[in-house]
Amino acid sequence: MTRRMTRRMTRREAVSFLLLLAGCSRPRPEQPAHREALGRAARYLWNRQAPGGGWHSRTYGLLRSGQSLTPFVLLALLEAGDAEAAKVERAVEFIQGHLDDAGALGRHDPLAPDYPNYATALAIQAIAKARPQGWERMIAPMVRYLRLQQFAEVNGWQRDHPVYGAWGMGGDRRTPPETGHVDLSMTRHVVEALAGAGVPPSDPVMERAKVFLTRCQNPDGGFYFSTVVLDANKAGQEGERYRSYGTATADGILSLLALGYRADHPHTRAAALWLQSHHRSDGAPGFHGDACQKWIGGLRYYYAAGSAEVFRRLGIAPDVKQAELLAAEQRGDGSWANPNPLVKEDDPLIATAFAVRAWGGSAPVR
Repeated sequence: MTRRMTRRMTRREAVSFLLLLAGCSRPRPEQPAHREALGRAARYLWNRQAPGGGWHSRTYGLLRSGQSLTPFVLLALLEAGDAEAAKVERAVEFIQGHLDDAGALGRHDPLAPDYPNYATALAIQAIAKARPQGWERMIAPMVRYLRLQQFAEVNGWQRDHPVYGAWGMGGDRRTPPETGHVDLSMTRHVVEALAGAGVPPSDPVMERAKVFLTRCQNPDGGFYFSTVVLDANKAGQEGERYRSYGTATADGILSLLALGYRADHPHTRAAALWLQSHHRSDGAPGFHGDACQKWIGGLRYYYAAGSAEVFRRLGIAPDVKQAELLAAEQRGDGSWANPNPLVKEDDPLIATAFAVRAWGGSAPVR
């Protein structure tokens, strides 16, 4: 893979990459209909904030605690530029009130963990974005918790193990041989949180994460999801390799950027070329065969948000057609919901937060 990634680009690839970056000089359009639709979505989400400051699922019992949903929704609203100080303060207070002694969010109920590493990583990002007074002090215990959750020597994991450098669901620290669930999405959100908290790419925790990232990248430039939870590689297998697909590749690119890789680094460049050449506006790309088709729509909003963020970060022109489709799918109350429940996007809090993040990088249509 390394030889493939570091070889010189062909003329065609070089032209394609320059076209990818051509959007960096194009300002993002801000048409009134786009702003109005985004405003309706923000109002929908704010109107569902509970008096205690959190957001609680009415669709999934595990998410009713609000521990993972609250920073997820709050971060989407902050990135959309729609934030009222008092409501943000209540959300931050909710997060702080649910941290445990180790600095983890998502473990308030020991019998029903709510994605602790994911929730804690999102909480760091939301608080770092909101920057309330004393925010650095607030996130310090969360950063310490995530550092200790990495599959690394401190927990008995060595570099030659497939999970080395990654993060799993969280909770009790994992030691060999029990890995539990480990994937690229969880790892992406943690390294983004650490980067947002000021952890530099040269820090050992980030250097170890690079090992896992490069293991998840295929010779074609795209990424797959997990080195150990093999059934979670949703695009299936081709020969001895797991196929690259859209959501994993978007997660991979965002992880690379958080780890300090530049847009023109061979790993980033190869992944960007894969994503742009396979991108589709109506769902997640990279799925072949009848058994995999369900994931195209099942990952609809996760992919829209991830790909839009990649395009924005790399200076690629936003996908106007994707914006058109999102506009058509918005419901009368300002929300979105995926009829496909495979990854819980039928919960309007989840789909709407993803759609808000996607629209942040999409060109409006009318």
